[in-house]
Amino acid sequence: MVDAAAEGVGVEERRGVQERRLRGLVDRLLGAGGVQAERLRDCGVSSGRDVGLGSLGRLATVRKRDLWEHYPYGLRAVDAGEVVCVHGSSGTGGRPTLVPYTARDLDIWGEVMARALGGAGATRSSVVHNAYGYGLFTGGLGVHHGAVRLGATVVPVSGGMTERQVRLVQDLRPDVLTCTPSFAVHLGEAMVAAGVEPTSLRVGVFGAEPWTEGMRGRIEALLGIRALDVYGLSEVIGPGVAAESLDSEGMLNVAEDHFYVECLDADGNQVPDGTPGELVFTTLTKTGMPLLRYRSGDVATLAGPVPGAARTLRRMSKVLGRTDDMLVVRGVNVFPAEIEAVLLADGRVGSHYLVVEDRRVAARPELRVLVEASGGADSVGAALVVALRERLGLTCDVRVVAAGTVPRAETGKARRLVRWASGPAPVAGLD
Repeated sequence: MVDAAAEGVGVEERRGVQERRLRGLVDRLLGAGGVQAERLRDCGVSSGRDVGLGSLGRLATVRKRDLWEHYPYGLRAVDAGEVVCVHGSSGTGGRPTLVPYTARDLDIWGEVMARALGGAGATRSSVVHNAYGYGLFTGGLGVHHGAVRLGATVVPVSGGMTERQVRLVQDLRPDVLTCTPSFAVHLGEAMVAAGVEPTSLRVGVFGAEPWTEGMRGRIEALLGIRALDVYGLSEVIGPGVAAESLDSEGMLNVAEDHFYVECLDADGNQVPDGTPGELVFTTLTKTGMPLLRYRSGDVATLAGPVPGAARTLRRMSKVLGRTDDMLVVRGVNVFPAEIEAVLLADGRVGSHYLVVEDRRVAARPELRVLVEASGGADSVGAALVVALRERLGLTCDVRVVAAGTVPRAETGKARRLVRWASGPAPVAGLD
């Protein structure tokens, strides 16, 4: 553990820290004014002394649309002079989401990301090949802050430039790879094509997009590494909110001394551990744009720490999907990750695929799935139709296409889902 006092403290002691930090957060929000302060007062809260972890459920939540409606800095809780950088993303449909960070926020970010890298086995002697994009997107700089905080050597390659990345892996012999899981596959395929064996790599920390156990297996086979998940979102801090460690048994440890997590159903009620729900985060220590009960839109399950483990942090599952990405096709609810799990379970199917929600005929929506596969196209396609129907309860139109047909993601997040309501086909291979 990088910080045993935070990661391994007793549960009751941590809860006391969370309670104190929650009250401090509420006082900061009330002092800053704005929409969150107004909602607190509407709930009868006039001071941090009026709230506790047990009463969070009576307080209002914050959603991404609140950030859009108060763009660009409407939820900022400090003076402009305290902001040292701004991160964010284009948001759904290109609507911008911008998040101001203070120096204190950057310090917290480096701290939690250093813990994530340490949990993956990185040390001061590590060389971290960082192929996340640098810029407004939090991935590249988040990992960078954490690697520097840890004392490791970071190679800030950013995304793209695949041939150069292959060469740098050969020459600098990193032991840690950080990037999106889709780019890890792309880089691994490029190494195979170039006849390069990434013998120095030991572990990869992959996030920014949901990925399944099937994708984990593909990455580990391609690169000969242990593939671990990292989770974050710019509204909360960026990567490092939660991270899988070598000993977390496939789940991600939540940095819950800084980010209090809840899991809610569609009606806003907390669900029991092990039940899928929407992750809701309260930023206990953030100062630039602190958020009370922010609805992330990500669906996952929660669990306690691994029994008997040194880390006493609560854990979250890999992200199962997004509330806004859930497809409702002929009355059946489907998350794209469920489709990936079926596709990658078939060894004949490549790692590149595309799910197309075809709503050109509104009364009869269809799910079309494009895959690249080895073997006979007819047999692979027929087998996938059966497997998807068994998993989803829905018949999908599976198209086996030539290698290279499905668009690759050399930079940024992979495009796994396309909604098609009108116009030309989004990719060759569809009628």
